[in-house]
Amino acid sequence: MTLIQLFQFILSISILVILHELGHFIPAKYFKTKVEKFYLFFDPWFSIAKKKIGGTEYGIGWLPFGGYVKIAGMVDESMDTEQLKKPAEPWEFRSKPAWQRLIIMLGGVTVNFFLAWFIYSSLSYFKGETFHDNAKFENGISVSEAGKKMGLQTGDKILKIDGKPAERMETSTINMLFAHNATVLRDGKEVTFPINEHGVAAVLSENEAKAYFTPRYPVVIDSLFANGTAKTAGLLKGDKIVGINGKPIAFFDELGAELAKYKNQNVVVAVERNNAPQEITTKVDAQGKLGFATDLKVAQTEFDKSKVTKEYTFLGAIPRGLERTVDVLTMQIKQFKIVFNSTTQGYKKVSGPIGIIKQMPETINWEFFWSFTAMFSVWLAFLNLIPIPGLDGGHVVFTLWEMITGKPVPQKVLENAQMIGVIFLLGLMVLIFGNDIVKWITGRF
Repeated sequence: MTLIQLFQFILSISILVILHELGHFIPAKYFKTKVEKFYLFFDPWFSIAKKKIGGTEYGIGWLPFGGYVKIAGMVDESMDTEQLKKPAEPWEFRSKPAWQRLIIMLGGVTVNFFLAWFIYSSLSYFKGETFHDNAKFENGISVSEAGKKMGLQTGDKILKIDGKPAERMETSTINMLFAHNATVLRDGKEVTFPINEHGVAAVLSENEAKAYFTPRYPVVIDSLFANGTAKTAGLLKGDKIVGINGKPIAFFDELGAELAKYKNQNVVVAVERNNAPQEITTKVDAQGKLGFATDLKVAQTEFDKSKVTKEYTFLGAIPRGLERTVDVLTMQIKQFKIVFNSTTQGYKKVSGPIGIIKQMPETINWEFFWSFTAMFSVWLAFLNLIPIPGLDGGHVVFTLWEMITGKPVPQKVLENAQMIGVIFLLGLMVLIFGNDIVKWITGRF
C-alpha cells in the first residue's frame, strides 16, 4: 500500500460522503428540520476541526472512513435518545410528516445514484470507452483450468451471457461469474451451456476473476533458460514454434498439452526462423517443458487487435451514463449470488478498506479515479438501501410502514431496532477489517 493509493481512496470517499450527507442535509434544511452536526469522517472522543454555524456544527473527524449528519429528533447511530424523552419540537425530524422524512432519508442514495450517472456520462463524453471486443478474438479464447470447469473450452468465441450479447471482454469476465448460462461459438456451432458453480469457485480461489480466459496467441521464444533443453538443442530467441512431432501448433495453449505427452522424451520441434522453416530435435524435461519464456509482446499485440474505442456525443453520453450506472448496480446485486453461496464461497473474497486501497493504482490516473468513484457511489447507494436498522434503508422501511398503516412505529421499537442494527454493522465491520488484516499479513490479496 502506498501513500498515493491511500490518498486516492480517502479523496474518493471524502467526495462521496460529503455529497451523500448533503443529500440528507439539504432536504432537512428545506423542511426546516434542525441539523445538529455535519461531519466528514467520524469523530469518536474528539474531532480535528469544528465550527458552529447557524445552529449546525460542521467538523472533520479523525477516523477517515465515512461521515454523518446528526438530525435532531431522529434515532440514529449515535443512539442519543435523551431528547426523545421530551415532547417533540416542530423543528425535530420526528415531528415532520412521513413523506418529508422519507425524502430526507432517501436524499443520500439519490445523490449517489445521480452522481454516478453524471460521472459515467462525463467519462463517456470526454474520454469515450476503450475495451476489448470479444468478436475480434479471431482465434477464439484460451481458457484456464478453472475456466474449463465453468464450462468454457479453448477456441470458444463468446457470444452471449444469459441471452444478452457479450461485447466487452472486461465485463464478460465478471458477468459470467454471476450468470446462469453462456452462449459460445464452438467448432462452428452455437452452444449454450450452464455456468458450473464449482468452476466459479475455482476461479475465485485462484484469483482469476479477470483472467480465466484470454485471447490465443502464437508461440514465439523470447528468452532461453541456461539449464533448459531448448538452448542446448539450438533454439533461438525469435523462433516461432509451429509443430511438435509433426502435429501443427498454432497457439501457446496447445503447446503445453502436446509436450505433456512426451515427458523425458525427444521431440522434433518445427519452427519458423526468419520466415524459413526448420526442424530441431530436443528433449522434453520431466515437467513437460523445454526451458524457454514466450515473447509477451506477441501476446500483447494479439490482444491489442481486439481493442476498440467508442466515442459518444453529448446527447449520446447521457443515456449511456445511465446505462453504465444501472449495469454497475445490477452487477452488485448479482454478486450476492456468489458471495452467500456455499459452493462458490465468495464471502472469502470480500474485501474491506485495505483490500480496496490496494486495488488503487500506484500512480494517479484520473480516468480510473473517477470511474472508481462512480462505481463506489453506486455501491454506497445500494448498501445504504439495504433494510437494516442503522442504514438509510432501515429508516425507509419504518417510514413506509407508517405511511401504509397510518400508525408510527413505537419509539422504543425504533430504539431497540437501531441498537441491534448498529451492533450488527459494527460486528460486520470488525469481521471485514479482520479479514483484510489477515489477508494482508499472509499476502493473499
